[in-house]
Amino acid sequence: MDHKSGKWAEQILSQRNEDGLWGNFHTLSQPVSGKGYTTEQALRRLRILGYTAEEEPIRRVMERMEQCIRGERKIDDYYERKHDWPLFEKLMLAAWLHLLDPQNETALTIARQWAIIVEEAFADGIYSEERDIRAFTEMHGRKPKSGFETGFGMFYHAALLGGVLQEETEGAFLDYYLSKPEGMFYIYDKRLNKPPEVFASVKSSRYLAALEVLADYGQAGEKLQFAADWLYSNREADGQWDFGRDANDKVYFPLSDSWRREEDRKRDCSGRIMAFLKKIER
Repeated sequence: MDHKSGKWAEQILSQRNEDGLWGNFHTLSQPVSGKGYTTEQALRRLRILGYTAEEEPIRRVMERMEQCIRGERKIDDYYERKHDWPLFEKLMLAAWLHLLDPQNETALTIARQWAIIVEEAFADGIYSEERDIRAFTEMHGRKPKSGFETGFGMFYHAALLGGVLQEETEGAFLDYYLSKPEGMFYIYDKRLNKPPEVFASVKSSRYLAALEVLADYGQAGEKLQFAADWLYSNREADGQWDFGRDANDKVYFPLSDSWRREEDRKRDCSGRIMAFLKKIER
């Protein structure tokens, strides 16, 4: 079903500024009722509703992101002093470019730089903080000084590095993400190799969101088979899935204009799950 012309997309697009953005780019937190979207929140929501890199609202933001990465133009005036903000901004923007267009060369340039560090950090088949720090220091001329610069636990690292790692490294990288006690920062804060106990919940929806990022990796079919088993075991008698009313978080759901009817909710949940399964079972 096409959700690009629905009320949720219309609501977001109506809040765009003249430059095609929605205010500051960063943050990925859940939108707050009564407040405007950040560009990142709007971009994520539009992508979930079906917008792609070929369509004007997304293409316009991507052009601005590329200009920022190349140092031609700022994306906004937002800045966090606790980070090396220019480095973090490039990681963040390149991750989104890569998600929207895996062949985007601007994103791939940044991805290949991070891949050098990842290959070294996982050279022994498991993550080594010592190797990670050494590789980062060799590349940047200084030791890591904030969380995103070491550890590879964020949504942005996972979104950026699909398709650029050696096969053995990719396998170890996925195992690392799946077993991290802290989950995937910004998306889900528990182990990814342990599905939520209660299926019909917003927690399950957010858990799936983290797995959806990993589903773009070549070894996803093997590494995420346990998730497919979990989903099939929670399929209802009518062949559909239902995350329940509480999954209406204004981020991943709803897709339909309304969830007043159970059939619309089930259709939204089932469509999303089937798209995930198609990726990992290809």
